[in-house]
Amino acid sequence: MEIVELKKLIDRLVSLPKESEIVEFKENFHSKEEIGERISALSNSACIVNQPYSYLVFGIDNTQNIKGTTFRSKQHMVGNEELEVWLLNRLNPRIDFQCYDFEYAEDVNIALYKIPAAENVPVKFLNVSYIRINSSTRKLIDYPEKEKQIWKNELTERFLMNTSLKNLSISEIPKYLSTETYFDLMHLPYPSTMESVVNRFKEENFISEYDGQYAITNLGALLFAKNINDFPSVSRKAIRVIKYKRNNKVETERDLIGTKGYALGFPGLMEWINGQLPANEEIGKSLRTDVRMYPEIAIRELVANSIIHQDFSVKGFPTIEIFSDRIEISNPGQPIIQSDRFIDEYGSRNERLADIMRRMGFCEEKGSGLDKTIFHVELYQLPPVKITVQENRTIVSIYAYKTLNNMDKTERQSACYQHACLKYVSNEKMTNQTFRDRLGIEEHNSAVASRIIKDTLDAKLIKEDNPENQSRKYRKYIPWWA
Repeated sequence: MEIVELKKLIDRLVSLPKESEIVEFKENFHSKEEIGERISALSNSACIVNQPYSYLVFGIDNTQNIKGTTFRSKQHMVGNEELEVWLLNRLNPRIDFQCYDFEYAEDVNIALYKIPAAENVPVKFLNVSYIRINSSTRKLIDYPEKEKQIWKNELTERFLMNTSLKNLSISEIPKYLSTETYFDLMHLPYPSTMESVVNRFKEENFISEYDGQYAITNLGALLFAKNINDFPSVSRKAIRVIKYKRNNKVETERDLIGTKGYALGFPGLMEWINGQLPANEEIGKSLRTDVRMYPEIAIRELVANSIIHQDFSVKGFPTIEIFSDRIEISNPGQPIIQSDRFIDEYGSRNERLADIMRRMGFCEEKGSGLDKTIFHVELYQLPPVKITVQENRTIVSIYAYKTLNNMDKTERQSACYQHACLKYVSNEKMTNQTFRDRLGIEEHNSAVASRIIKDTLDAKLIKEDNPENQSRKYRKYIPWWA
């Protein structure tokens, strides 16, 4: 940091109402142990309040007047060892704090420690973790709830808040981010000044400001990058679409790698995907023959979900693979809820990303994503949605239309279970008739539906709503978990 930037930072810090969880003032040096404890406390507190840095400043008194100090952080020695090295060797993990000694005004010297936030694990000094409670330093062990907050601040959340591109001026922000896209999607008028744009982006955590300069976060880059390759930290998270000639991966027909942020590129991405999908050759009685093989709204929802639910701590990127008989939409990482509960439960490791994607209209509200997908899959009378959880990847597959005779036993049971789930979350119950309608089974073949329902009951995927009901015709069924 340059002297001018350091002076502006000091002016900003002393203008605060008082010391806080991330700012502490000292007039002079007291002990090396005190500094180590403060670094631990300030780093852990910055993590909890979701700030990239905290500050320990020498040369400012209790009334926040700039007095100057005789302490020199770079020159102070502990025996034959520099203080900075002594501190690093006693911090675990060894965070990359920075020391600055500079002249704020004539004969007014300042010593500044710029301390990065802890990431997922509390920072210890001499094997003890500390925390800031308002303006006091305390042992973290005495505040278990705050300690849990640090551990819960998962890698993927920290990834979104980390800086992707820094040291930018306010005029450089539109060079890298499509600021207009955000206001268009939020149905808001575009502000008259760049300062207003930046303030809104700071509120959304798309950019951050510290030390008098601006930085674009990974979240901002992922959503609004004009060219995602300008951001090395997220460029490998670009969406990829692959179309194969047949029902395997032997021969690729087309391969597209996204170059824009998710929000900016989403409409074009969906248009390109839908352009690659074949039209239905054989469909149920309720649909025209000129519709696409797969419901667009289901594909849109699943693509958005693959973006939202990806695990940023796992290598890989959201992928859409189009085969002759199916489309597979996948994302890095395993789900945080059971795959057979996707339709009725909600859980996202990226709640910040999920919230903004919903507010911009890319996906449904909490808990209403997969049920909408299954509804349209049933409307098109397609085979059931298949969810596959691998070691480092989650895949959701939608299959092309096939007759009931061409579905295997597992597919029939899955169709029955998903239909029971859909009915239940819609405040209804599955019956033989509703299941016949779902599969296009004629009434005189109701025994076929009954046989599938019995197999699904035996597999313990569904259960009878009222086991005492003796009427076969009026029996109702609910999911196993209901």
